[in-house]
Amino acid sequence: MAFVSSGYNPDKPMENRITDIGPRKYDQFYPPFIAKNKGKWLYHEILEPGVLMHVAESGDKVYTVRCGTARLMSVSLIREMCDIADKYCQGFLRFTTRSNVEFMTDNADTLKALKADLAGRKFSAGSNKFPVGGTGAGITNIIHTQGWVHCHTPATDASGPVKAVMDEVFADFQAHRMPAPLRISLACCINMCGAVHCSDIGLVGIHRKPPMIDHEWADRLCEIPLAVSACPTAAVRPTKVDYKGEKHNSIAIKNERCMYCGNCYTMCPALPISDGEGDGVAIMVGGKVSNRISMPKFSKVVVAYIPNETPRWPTLTKTVKHIVEVYAANANKYERLGEWAERIGWERFFSLTGLTFTHHLIDDFREPAYYTWRQSTQFKF
Repeated sequence: MAFVSSGYNPDKPMENRITDIGPRKYDQFYPPFIAKNKGKWLYHEILEPGVLMHVAESGDKVYTVRCGTARLMSVSLIREMCDIADKYCQGFLRFTTRSNVEFMTDNADTLKALKADLAGRKFSAGSNKFPVGGTGAGITNIIHTQGWVHCHTPATDASGPVKAVMDEVFADFQAHRMPAPLRISLACCINMCGAVHCSDIGLVGIHRKPPMIDHEWADRLCEIPLAVSACPTAAVRPTKVDYKGEKHNSIAIKNERCMYCGNCYTMCPALPISDGEGDGVAIMVGGKVSNRISMPKFSKVVVAYIPNETPRWPTLTKTVKHIVEVYAANANKYERLGEWAERIGWERFFSLTGLTFTHHLIDDFREPAYYTWRQSTQFKF
């Protein structure tokens, strides 16, 4: 009866409903000019790198300024974004799936003032707070996973190598020099909570050693059956061991079955997998989500291992930059990296890039590698 007395109508349970469970409906956050023209856009143009113009049937024009941001941001930076939106965009902004922030306005004069304001905002060390770019035939903002900041199974950092790589290719974030859009992504382990499997260039943290076993603590910290069931390759099994003269319930790992995913560590803190010597990064290329020209593609491994070289990952950064430059110099217009590699043949890709081909590379994930490698002597060049 308390619900009824407060105005709740059991015949219309959603009437005047107020709750903090779940997000509010997305269209409540549309700027007025977006809500007015939703579903009625005629076309859009990229006026310059990072600046788009959408034109509606009504004749309305909406200008969007896309700025690259970090995936992990301070509250003060987010407050600054909100201040910019209040000043130029009627309080509205949006985040993209590639960690950009977009400011929208329907006024050309406001657009000019917004661009000038963004260009003048710097961090104390002199770098841009809100660099404009990431559209069209250039390098988009690098998306990444948690890395050493906030994950328990990473084989590499996320923010560190992404910052190092982006510093090297930043000019192409603000230009349209590439043959087509080039998307770079990083996942800090092979569980890949990022889109590395279908990016033009994917950087994947890899473990190369099985988990260590802390027999003293395994039975105290772990539900051993959960650790066993979490293993996708049946490499983990329960066992009993003698430790310091005492019998302990513990875990045994069949090393030849282990794929170094770290799933068992998720269930059992006594199975740490991170290793300073064994951990590193693999490079994958050729993936895409787009259905244009060719079907979507999975990325393929082209560099099996590069060690973690903190704090700037020089070998990784140099290799990514080299792949980007070879692609930019040789691909046809509108041709994504994977489409270019398949047109010229993967043998030619390795020849042009100077990367070393080994038996660890180029699986397409649809069949066992035995069937997908080129086994014929009739190589395509």
